[in-house]
This record gives sequence, structure tokens and C-alpha cells, in this order.
Amino acid sequence: MKGDTLIREKVILWDTKIGEVNCHLKEIMEKRNITISQLARITNLRYEVVDNYYFNRNIRYDSVVLAKFCYSLNCQINDLLKYEL
Repeated sequence: MKGDTLIREKVILWDTKIGEVNCHLKEIMEKRNITISQLARITNLRYEVVDNYYFNRNIRYDSVVLAKFCYSLNCQINDLLKYEL
């Protein structure tokens, strides 16, 4: 279709370098001087859940958790998650 956005049609193999999505919760929390314990309490999440996002150890991101972070920290999802090649 003419005018459609170009997409990559190459099959993605396991060793293809596709970049990654990184969580920048740590930077946002440091700017606001909020600890992991404080955010866990505010969001009613387990410390370990916040800790994994804080240290960017997640493989999958939970939309409810992200929404709680955005609401509590008054930020947008694109402030938290970045796609980086």
C-alpha cells in the first residue's frame, strides 16, 4: 500500500541484534529523592517488584505496575521505558 510506514520484513532470528527496552525508574526516583521502600509503600507493591524495575532486571513489563509508577511519580510511560539499539 502506498504511503504506509515501512516495516522490516526480515525474519528475526535469535541472534539478531534487535536492541532492548530499558526501564529508567532509578533515574526518575533519584531525581525525586524517593527510595524503593517508599515507592513500594505508595504503590502497594512488594519491595522486590519495585527493586526489579529499579535495577532494570525485568524481562516482561506489567502494565498495571507501570501505570502505578506513572501515576505515583507523575510521569509518562515514555519517561520510564526506552527502546535502545
